[in-house]
Amino acid sequence: MAYPFQLGFQDATSPIMEELLHFHDHTLMIVFLISSLVLYIISLMLTTKLTHTNTMDAQEVETIWTILPAIILILIALPSLRILYMMDEINNPSLTVKTLGHQWYWSYEYTDYEDLTFDSYMVPTQDLKPGELRLLEVDNRLVLPMEMTIRMLISSEDVLHSWAVPSLGLKTDAVPGRLNQTTLMSPRPGLFFGQCSEICGSNHSFMPIVIEMVPLKTFEDWSVSML
Repeated sequence: MAYPFQLGFQDATSPIMEELLHFHDHTLMIVFLISSLVLYIISLMLTTKLTHTNTMDAQEVETIWTILPAIILILIALPSLRILYMMDEINNPSLTVKTLGHQWYWSYEYTDYEDLTFDSYMVPTQDLKPGELRLLEVDNRLVLPMEMTIRMLISSEDVLHSWAVPSLGLKTDAVPGRLNQTTLMSPRPGLFFGQCSEICGSNHSFMPIVIEMVPLKTFEDWSVSML
């Protein structure tokens, strides 16, 4: 999860988030190189009085500064499209969970199980236990098995919400009357925190998401205890 004064992204927990971090670094390096080149040219123009008339009117220069930006855009667009298709691809999910946004809490339904559904409310500050995080802890965590492909079906029963977990690279709108889907997979156990990322009313800040990734055996024992 994030820590105070953090400048970068949260540590990646899913393969998709790792790809997004690599793409961010790739794009940032291109931006840095372009900015450095532009700053260098500006500094030259301000510090020297020498001009080259052939350069100012050269056809070759105009050709270069037309083709070079097109090549740079291709270098950015190709990895971006690759990741977009990866995020939309869902191959044989092992588990499907339906998420419904409400004002102001989340409901979870494990569609592969009969009557396994619950609501997830934020724990009030006065009820927090030592070590629990203010505005991020919930009374019922979303327990999921690790190392398995999980399909999330996301919708809303009242207004627009957004189900977002940054460390997993997830952010999907919950729209009334529409069923959006996304996929997640974590190669390691742990607690992963998120929040509603769409302004949905006065208590928008109090809709945390807590995903608890556990081994498959632990998940099976938990699901049996919940039925």
